[in-house]
Amino acid sequence: MTDHAISRRTMLSTAIAAAGVVAAPRSLRAAPSASMPMRLGGPIFVKSTDPAILAKAHRDLGYRAAYAPSDLAVKDTDRIAAFVTEFAAQDVTIAEVGAWKNMLDPDSEKRSQNLAYVTDRLALAEALGARNCVDIAGSYHPTVWYGQNPKNLSEEFFNATVENCRKVIDAVKPVHARFTIEMMPWALPSTPDEYLRLIKAVDRKAFGVHLDVCNTMSSPARLYNNAAVIHECFTKLGPWIVSCHAKDLQWGPGVQVNIQEVIPGTGLIDYKTLLRDLSQLPVDAPLMLEHLKDEGEYTRGREYIQGVARSLGLSFGTSIA
Repeated sequence: MTDHAISRRTMLSTAIAAAGVVAAPRSLRAAPSASMPMRLGGPIFVKSTDPAILAKAHRDLGYRAAYAPSDLAVKDTDRIAAFVTEFAAQDVTIAEVGAWKNMLDPDSEKRSQNLAYVTDRLALAEALGARNCVDIAGSYHPTVWYGQNPKNLSEEFFNATVENCRKVIDAVKPVHARFTIEMMPWALPSTPDEYLRLIKAVDRKAFGVHLDVCNTMSSPARLYNNAAVIHECFTKLGPWIVSCHAKDLQWGPGVQVNIQEVIPGTGLIDYKTLLRDLSQLPVDAPLMLEHLKDEGEYTRGREYIQGVARSLGLSFGTSIA
């Protein structure tokens, strides 16, 4: 190991310790039951940097999960401590720290920079007591970080992803947060079985699953039978799932397959199956709305999901003493 790697690990460990993580270890969290509510979250539209105000704003919408603030860095130890304290007081879990960089960029310098960034984001997730730091495996596309490329389905891609995941996890050695990879329609892992293979190959306790069921609906057969696909995802990946995304899908115009994201409740995704399976996980993995255009669309999506939960006798725990 190089001196640079050692000094980097020391810096990350120091920053994490200074932030004072207070979240309970995953093994100490009770399993959900009929009386334990799930967690829903999404973006909020309150213009404030005050952690107390932001935490309360989430609860006002019926959210008990949140995205990490985009402007927060692992060096901001005082702000991290404030977020941990205020969000815990409102029972709002930090669901995810997004990394969203190409860990397989064909340019070696960019790839190295991206890996360093992703490592810092996992360190931030650990300092916040977040459920996970999430990225996609990446892409061999020369210009689009998530773009399509034949090599994205290759053994070379798989092996490089295993190595990258190990590097990121081993640099941070997180205890609370998990490092996760989203499934993608045109890159590994794209199915639950491919994700299981990745979990086994990475072979790290800190590697988990962030589940976006829409990203595995890559064909008409899978989309039309999405309830079965959703159930397969939860059945096979359930022990490792720490967070989920909430979206919906609909057919777009044209002769060729064109699947487009839409507001939850306006597409084909079977939210009854999704919420039933989510409620049975061994941890209260947050379900996070994403990719909508504005506050109005998020309101429609949130209210639809909350309504489906009520119809099933499930709860997101909207009240607080």
